[in-house]
Amino acid sequence: MHLESVTLHPEKYPLLDRYPFNLPIFHQPQSIHFTTPVTLFVGENGTGKSTLLEALAHICGIHIWRDGLRSRFENNPYEGQFHHCLSINWTSDRVPGSFFGSAIFHHFAQILDEWAVADPNQLKHFGGKSLLTQSHGQSLMSFFRNRYRLKGLYLMDEPETALSPRSQIDLLDLLTNVGSGGNAQFIITTHSPLILACPGAVIYSFDRAPIRTLPYEETEHYRIYKGFMEDRSRYMKS
Repeated sequence: MHLESVTLHPEKYPLLDRYPFNLPIFHQPQSIHFTTPVTLFVGENGTGKSTLLEALAHICGIHIWRDGLRSRFENNPYEGQFHHCLSINWTSDRVPGSFFGSAIFHHFAQILDEWAVADPNQLKHFGGKSLLTQSHGQSLMSFFRNRYRLKGLYLMDEPETALSPRSQIDLLDLLTNVGSGGNAQFIITTHSPLILACPGAVIYSFDRAPIRTLPYEETEHYRIYKGFMEDRSRYMKS
């Protein structure tokens, strides 16, 4: 592993009634340990898993691509401060890495295309052709296959969003093979029962405090999908 652990320090929170410090999952001191090449964060929307992932990116010095500045109806000055209340431990030296989110991937692909106008060799690091000339799912898998061969810490926020089930299994195979090589470490938020099935991965549940590990078959996502497949009438409104 490159990143060994992250610890939350609630005593450093500037207040408790504004996001992200108002999320109940973060209200007690706790540590998350990364002991396998792939660590998965799972939980309902709004529980804090993506919030912690972005804070990890900040404290690890990993850039998050943003599509320019947007006007906000209500500005929250505390939104980007969570990482100041975390501490991390590396197993040895800090390593580079990247943050992936489906919502910001298209913006990155556009910038890469602009770079390639001046230097076409830029594309060789991402499959040899423009990511914009492929379908969204194809461009994602091309990016994953080429980027994750490099040594680093890779944070992924719900990568299944634009992937078909078949492509999710391809990503699962990629994570398994690349992670076993020892150069790449992945921390991933997901709602996908396919991604959650990654062999050897540790799953952390954010559905109740404190954040805790769960076996795959005990996750709410697995139980809902399994129950729906076995008897979907129980989940359908009459």
